[in-house]
Amino acid sequence: MQAYLLSQQFNTRLLAENSTACPANATICNGTSCVLSEDNFNETLSTVLSTVLTIMLALVMFSMGCNVELKKFWCHIKRPWGIFVGFLCQFGIMPLTGFLLSLAFDVLPIQAVVVLIMGCCPGGTASNIIAYWVDGDMDLSISMTTCSTLLAMGMMPLCLFIYTKMWTSASAIVLPYESIGISLVALVVPVSLGIYVNHKWPRKAKIILKVGSIVGAILIVLIAVVGGILYKGSWIISPKLWIIGTIFPAAGYCLGFFLARLAGLSWNRCRTVSLETGMQNTQLCSTIVQLSFTPAQLELMFTFPLIYSIFQLLFALLILGGYRIYRRHRVKTKTDIEKTEQKEDSKSTSSHANVNGGFVPNEDK
Repeated sequence: MQAYLLSQQFNTRLLAENSTACPANATICNGTSCVLSEDNFNETLSTVLSTVLTIMLALVMFSMGCNVELKKFWCHIKRPWGIFVGFLCQFGIMPLTGFLLSLAFDVLPIQAVVVLIMGCCPGGTASNIIAYWVDGDMDLSISMTTCSTLLAMGMMPLCLFIYTKMWTSASAIVLPYESIGISLVALVVPVSLGIYVNHKWPRKAKIILKVGSIVGAILIVLIAVVGGILYKGSWIISPKLWIIGTIFPAAGYCLGFFLARLAGLSWNRCRTVSLETGMQNTQLCSTIVQLSFTPAQLELMFTFPLIYSIFQLLFALLILGGYRIYRRHRVKTKTDIEKTEQKEDSKSTSSHANVNGGFVPNEDK
């Protein structure tokens, strides 16, 4: 385990009483400088929370699967036009956007690499939860997340090979295929169980879906808070990465929506593709970064996945809020129009009755 240097000035009286004047767990002492073994509290906390969050996420994905109809899901697999559009957004738009942002802001090579890694990651499972709240196509959302995670096995090395040439060798980046496989299993198994429950017991599936959607919303916020606590010491980072971390997810949402609309997809599928494009698997990006770079390099860019995660969540909540306001206004307007039409129909019926001596045809009664 790595050790870190703790330098602290001790007062004269304490030095007189104890010449070493170092904490009991110090391994090397030199005057007032001590080398301490790294506190493993954060590591233990991270392991415990990761386990809890993984179980919660599996339960949430099980509830999301309860909203998937097997026939519709199979239709997306047989006619994968929506999945293909999502594929172009995920492994076409996002890596290219990351590449252009890195060039535009002229970041350090190591920082450009982490931006590109983020752009090459598959979609995250949080997009399924937000897609449910914005009345997206859940069958398309889950099929896109599953396919992008599966295709990431081959597309991530290819995209990194193409875009990282000018900054580093693609062979220097370690891809955790085991983590990708675990993410795939953690997605497919609970969703499959949810689809089965929805097929066998549709009424119970609706109840599970309502509970799971609320738990999912809480889970998204909880992950962001936990990340901020665990990595609170890594917030000092280049302002350029903060700006890129703000622009990148917003660009993903917008470009994904416009490309889906150009491809002729319906509005609810456009919202789905938009969310699947902008919401990346930031946990996978963090894992790749930790496996590929030295501690000195990590100091320059380790927090970027967390910054991206925060802003992708913030923009997703703005999209959700905007959609809810639009939906409420639309329903209200539609209700007003229906009431106006009913009044006009009743007026025309009464005038017709007066003209015909009170006779009203049967179809108007």
